[in-house]
Amino acid sequence: MKRIALLSLLLLTGLLSGCASTWMVDSKVQTFSSLPAVPANAAYRFERLPSQRSYGEQQAKLEAIAEQALSRVGLRRDDAAARLSVQIGARAQREASPWQDTWPGMGGDYTVTATGQIVWTQPFARPELPWFRREVSLIIRDLGNNQIAYETLAVHEGRWADSTLVLPAMYEAALRDFPQATQGVKKVNITVPLR
Repeated sequence: MKRIALLSLLLLTGLLSGCASTWMVDSKVQTFSSLPAVPANAAYRFERLPSQRSYGEQQAKLEAIAEQALSRVGLRRDDAAARLSVQIGARAQREASPWQDTWPGMGGDYTVTATGQIVWTQPFARPELPWFRREVSLIIRDLGNNQIAYETLAVHEGRWADSTLVLPAMYEAALRDFPQATQGVKKVNITVPLR
């Protein structure tokens, strides 16, 4: 009997450690495409808006993240021989959590005992629960005719503050099924290993 209990405990520990080593970034993705397939010799360069040029180092980090996702779908960066331009964007905003109590200040609570008595508990400061809304976008333009060939937007809401883990998963989600367009908004789940 002890062996079964020990084996069950080890199995449960293994399952729980597996759950704790990864988490999922769920993004709502919408894409628009005029590309029938990945273009041959699909070389691209990044195109920066004037507002993005003032954030040189941050923009370069964001481009490095997007470059990894673009290479997974068959596009390669070649600034000198580019046939496509890629304009990227990212936005993160801290918002009130959907589970956050909107009543400000200190709060008390009550408990009903087994005898039906109501006991008021001490009011304590309520911790603020972090919640972030992030958006990433890519616009791929054909440099031959200056037409937009592909556009995608991915939105993720969650409590994870570490953008270095969330943004790569969001760009991967945004390019899922490239170059096909989505019919409306679709949910894309990307599993991310925790550090």
